Amino acid sequence: MGNALFIVWRESVEAILIISILLAWIRERGDTRIGVHHLWAGVGGGLALAGFLALAMLGVHGWLAADALDLFQTAIVFAAAGLITHMVLWMRSHGRTMKRDLEAGLARAATTAGGTSVALLAAIAVGREGAETVLFLYGLAMEQSGETLARLFAGAGIGFVLALATAWVILSGARWLPGRVFFRVSEIVLLLLAAALLVSGVERLIDLEWLPPLIEPVWDSSMLLEDGSTAGGIAAAFAGYRAQPSLMVLIAWLGYWALVALLGRVQRRSAA
Repeated sequence: MGNALFIVWRESVEAILIISILLAWIRERGDTRIGVHHLWAGVGGGLALAGFLALAMLGVHGWLAADALDLFQTAIVFAAAGLITHMVLWMRSHGRTMKRDLEAGLARAATTAGGTSVALLAAIAVGREGAETVLFLYGLAMEQSGETLARLFAGAGIGFVLALATAWVILSGARWLPGRVFFRVSEIVLLLLAAALLVSGVERLIDLEWLPPLIEPVWDSSMLLEDGSTAGGIAAAFAGYRAQPSLMVLIAWLGYWALVALLGRVQRRSAA
């Protein structure tokens, strides 16, 4: 429930902030060629795009055979981990200038296609966040069923409500929750979630005998923190913790953080 809540919260905050920036720009400009209805048309289009992706994935889920379905689900897990990582790195390099870049793009659009460009920009922004959320939730839901699955979707709903409140707080300029602090903390949690998804995907490939475990287990820390406990379950869901990890899982987990550190260093050098 907690990881679904956080993912929907973070993704929804980004989409709501973008919509708010576009809405403020339209109202401030007062251009009769570009109205608020163009913005909401774009938002509706973005939501429809995310809904179409969800239906397509459910259709593929019911069509594939057992082995192919396992591989498809594993691929989705890896895709979700990759998208989370890409999103964090993208926000690091564009987050500070997102408002300025959006307004500059809107100013250019106003001189050409007007309201159509605004609707398209809103659709792309909402569709991107919505599609990523669908992928993330699908990756999480594959391992859940029954009451646990219901709690996952309940967490997603709560996450959206919290996103509305968070976006309002940020846009209101509350000093106790600066936008920079929010994005920095959420970046860390998102990277931990991506690492957890990567571990889950590697374990799936080991179960399918596509990867060898190498050494299993490397250690047993069940006496300190067991996977089945409440704290251990949270650590497993949010950071990929395993009380009895295989060497292949450890290599993947450490390799992920090494790659993130390398990409972050390259990003800082290019920005300097």
